Amino acid sequence: MKIDPPQTLTPAAQNAASGTARTGWQALFDEIAAGSAEREEKRILPFAQIQALKDRRFGAYRLPVADGGTGASMAGLMEQVIALGAADSNVAHILRNHFVFVERFARNPVSAQAYFWRDQVAQGAIFGLANTELAQARSGEKTFTRLVPDGAHFRMTGAKFYSTGSLYADFVIVRARDAQERDVTAIIPTRREGVNLVDDWDAMGQRMTGSGTTLFDSVRVEPEEIIVDSAGTGYSRPYKSTLPQLFLTAVNTRILRAIVRDASAMLHKRSRKGFFFAAADTPAEDPLLLKIVGDLSAQLFAAEAVVAAASHAQDASLATAEGDPALKDTAHHAAVLAAKAKLIVDGLVLQAGTAVFDLGGASSTLRTQNLDRHWRNARTVASHNPALYKALALGKLAVHGEPLPDKDFF
Repeated sequence: MKIDPPQTLTPAAQNAASGTARTGWQALFDEIAAGSAEREEKRILPFAQIQALKDRRFGAYRLPVADGGTGASMAGLMEQVIALGAADSNVAHILRNHFVFVERFARNPVSAQAYFWRDQVAQGAIFGLANTELAQARSGEKTFTRLVPDGAHFRMTGAKFYSTGSLYADFVIVRARDAQERDVTAIIPTRREGVNLVDDWDAMGQRMTGSGTTLFDSVRVEPEEIIVDSAGTGYSRPYKSTLPQLFLTAVNTRILRAIVRDASAMLHKRSRKGFFFAAADTPAEDPLLLKIVGDLSAQLFAAEAVVAAASHAQDASLATAEGDPALKDTAHHAAVLAAKAKLIVDGLVLQAGTAVFDLGGASSTLRTQNLDRHWRNARTVASHNPALYKALALGKLAVHGEPLPDKDFF
């Protein structure tokens, strides 16, 4: 693969990119929301919706303005992603690994290959991930995917699961081990010969995220597409998994926002009077039902507030340079807030996913309403990283002063 020299966007392109990213996103999110319930019910994969986001270069949101983005903070990005997730939690979840990639490898390029990837992001390309393997005895243990020399290039063979976003991506980030048993990252085009993206994700929720199997059958990998784990690389920073974990919590915050939206709409749409023993003639005036919506709106405020706080801490961590003595402390603080945010948000959204059915009675359970998708999606997202272990780690920190594990999932 030929690596092009670093590119600088023209002033007109910079202005177009930053202006698009700062304004007009909600109109696109509203278009995405319009068909989300039907896509969920019929399992229609959102290729068109992802393409629309690519065309508008939403994936470049965090890049500096000079590089085609907006220069937004992580907190600013999370605000936009929450809005997108309220439109369709699957679509927002698909982009999770892309935005993590941007932070690790593209936003602050230090090599020719990193400049190439940054330019791809600026032009709208999306990056997926192939990391976890079902062959691993424990989640987060070493990978069995192998990268071996083959003349002037390399060959990669292996099987991955939880390949969220890769089905829709232009490039896939693959974690592997080389002939020296070193952990490496290979970033390759998804359409390269030997790459097989399998749509076999069979969870009860987040069913269109493409989180199933990716197979690599002696795939050619060029030397410039490989990054060996070492000091200063994306996977070497302390608490490297905090951002992807926080992103999942933001997904559940988005689902909670969608629940509040649908709860309010339900009361307006119900034409039948309430039960004969209800406190009002119409559901929209029933004080008990209004209380439910009021409680949900307050819970949404709490969820968005804790995600914002954790996002600001992540900004501080990302702004701390490699080698700075403060890095470990800022990274640990960001991990702590992300863990606390998960415990709070997961509890709120799962409760809300049940409470919404109290607003509509038996008719709210009809398949045509499709309200169960919120609970199913939230439960699936929450299960990606068990809250029990987060709470245990936070308890050890509070009681014994024991830092959180600097491992995957924290």
